[in-house]
Amino acid sequence: MRTYTGGCHCGRVRFEVTSDLTRVIECNCSICTRKGYLHLIVPPDRFRLLTGGEDLTTYQFGSRTARHHFCRHCGVASFYVPRSHPDHIDVNVRCLHGVDCTTLRVERFDGRDWETSIRRLEIH
Repeated sequence: MRTYTGGCHCGRVRFEVTSDLTRVIECNCSICTRKGYLHLIVPPDRFRLLTGGEDLTTYQFGSRTARHHFCRHCGVASFYVPRSHPDHIDVNVRCLHGVDCTTLRVERFDGRDWETSIRRLEIH
């Protein structure tokens, strides 16, 4: 495992995450598609917000379980609390410094059929 730094576009929100980047996920749901999110879900003890907590605002919809945080200045969503793992942090890999996303193995998740897809994950 390695510790990566990341953040929003304007630099107010900065964080660290520790992971091996072996499992990143691309979801085709309406919000992930529009935000261009590339998911890395980690337990909270492997995520640390360094700066910008006061610069975050939150968007919720649907079940209101997920808490979509984004910088209120530049609008970039660099991490959030996901519906699928509400006790974890979901980092947008595209917001990590020094990571070439084209080299990562990306798994697809059918978020347009979220209920069926999440059940399949729980079975495996």
